Amino acid sequence: MSRIKRWTAALLALLFLFVMAPAAAFAEGDDYILIYAQVPQDWQAPHIWAWADDGTNAFAAWPGEAMEADADNPGWYRCWVPATATNIIINASEGTVQTKDQKIEAKNAWFTIAGPEDVTISYDQQTEGELPEYVATFKIHAQVPESWQDVGLWAWLDPDGTNAFEAWPGKAMAAGEDGWYTAAAPVWVNRIIVNANGGEVQTEDLSIDPAEIWVTVAEDGSAEFTYNDPNAPVAEDITVRVKAPADWTGPCLWAWSAPDGTNAFTSWPGEPLEDTGDGWLTLTVPGWVNSLIVNGNEGSVQTGDLSVEPGKDVWVVVTDAENAAVSYEEPANAAPASDSASAPAAEPQAPAEEPGGMAVGVIVAIAAVVILAAGGVFLAMKKKKQ
Repeated sequence: MSRIKRWTAALLALLFLFVMAPAAAFAEGDDYILIYAQVPQDWQAPHIWAWADDGTNAFAAWPGEAMEADADNPGWYRCWVPATATNIIINASEGTVQTKDQKIEAKNAWFTIAGPEDVTISYDQQTEGELPEYVATFKIHAQVPESWQDVGLWAWLDPDGTNAFEAWPGKAMAAGEDGWYTAAAPVWVNRIIVNANGGEVQTEDLSIDPAEIWVTVAEDGSAEFTYNDPNAPVAEDITVRVKAPADWTGPCLWAWSAPDGTNAFTSWPGEPLEDTGDGWLTLTVPGWVNSLIVNGNEGSVQTGDLSVEPGKDVWVVVTDAENAAVSYEEPANAAPASDSASAPAAEPQAPAEEPGGMAVGVIVAIAAVVILAAGGVFLAMKKKKQ
């Protein structure tokens, strides 16, 4: 794992800890709300899709976040969502069945679902026992030998020895159709063991950063891991074309992959956009990029985070810091080239950076996004609906 990416993951984890990890359960009306759902018996592996009124999605991609079965209330599943995400779809069976869009109040809610169009919502507790505490988590995926059954995850904080789960062999990992098992662990853990067969077989202790991780386990229990999804499609480089305001000097592009935080460039404000003479400022970036910021004036003025589809050339027309239009073909009514800023003759000087190449300005920007999104780093994508 590169030094830059390791620091990026650590910094993002610290932001999550600062904003998202409360000492006790959130009360209704606080940053997170708890959604329970009781679904039809033929709805397999229920998930939740949630978004705010401004279109900001709570989760990176459809079908959303897997809902956890409540062991104390058979038939009920639960998941935490940001309190701002008051538009809900419950879906299941890999997103092939779903409710219609449900508008809720910003407080804990219980969904009783008899069918896609038969949904009852209550704000009075429908389950027995105390509600669980909110804990920020990250996902751990494991691919294990065929002889490994009942795969489990054990996780703890080193060196103080605080365990994430009550007893060995830990939390059961759910099997996916792609051959990977998945479970979530609190963001404060830094050691894990993948085990199976009631804990009779296991990996060695794995020292990790608190970011989504993929662990490949060999027959002898040895393991390797990566913070990059090995199943992610490999995309060819894409071209980003930009029209920026005329008073934005030295326009640059910052690009990364959300939510894992992999940056395309080593330091803010990114790479200078080039004037190719066709009326657009242009830059080639890796095809896995899904988030952009156009900035100018040595990074002191910038757009918000712009979500884009990986692997597609993109055109961005920036009106001002608050307004930018993204399209995947050249817009017919874009501002003329004379109204847009030209590329700089020399690369602007970067501001002070944190270790690993992430600029302080970027960290502050990420923190602001985290806070505004009620404790999560969320990717704005098109919501799924019928």
